[in-house]
Amino acid sequence: MFAEQNKDTSTHEWIKGELRRRGSSMAQVSREIGVTQGSVSLVSQGLHRSQRIERELANALDLTPEELFPERYPKASKSQT
Repeated sequence: MFAEQNKDTSTHEWIKGELRRRGSSMAQVSREIGVTQGSVSLVSQGLHRSQRIERELANALDLTPEELFPERYPKASKSQT
């Protein structure tokens, strides 16, 4: 299966654990933004992209989406004016 090749279980498990440590969960994040828990899980595993879900997961962890998912947000070129 193609999607399995892009699955990031280490980030997914870290997010779940960190949410739990903060008294939250993926289910809670999904309820707060009105999407299924499966959708949140697929995004955290890297199997789907949703800037909205990435942003909400990052917010729940006091991070930016760029900090939480650096591989999904290429850095802007420093040579831009």
